[in-house]
Amino acid sequence: MQKTKPIDYIERTRAQYAALNYPAYRWVENLSAPPWTPLKKPLNQCKVALICSGGIYKKGQIAFHYEDDTSFRIIRSDTPKSDLRITHFAYDMTAARKDPNVVFPNEGLQALADEGAIGEFAQNAYTFMGGIYSSRKVSSQLAPELANRVIKDEVDVVVLVPV
Repeated sequence: MQKTKPIDYIERTRAQYAALNYPAYRWVENLSAPPWTPLKKPLNQCKVALICSGGIYKKGQIAFHYEDDTSFRIIRSDTPKSDLRITHFAYDMTAARKDPNVVFPNEGLQALADEGAIGEFAQNAYTFMGGIYSSRKVSSQLAPELANRVIKDEVDVVVLVPV
């Protein structure tokens, strides 16, 4: 397997903004750490869901729009990768379009469920397009809606895949 160098996301974002003559990107800083919540049961008994910000959507769904699109898509976890599509303005999608599992690891999570490492892979996965400039919209609209969805799905653990 060919090793690649990690991407310095912060420097890459700074350079991208400078090249576009945008003002310097202001990173969101949390004023306090989120509360630690230990698992109430072993991982091999937990229902695990997937939430990804890589702009993944299913064939037939509406593609994401550019900048500040705070919508999300619900994708069945057993959706074959041939039915997955990706659109995003903030990263090179070449590898993700070749194999969506790099940003939407549904096959890997299903394999973990099949081997008993996790109890169950939740039926619904949730995706949105990262790079949302309004942290207020994310914290007041998108994040609470996604949290409500996984609570309704009776999920114990969420795997978050940021892009």
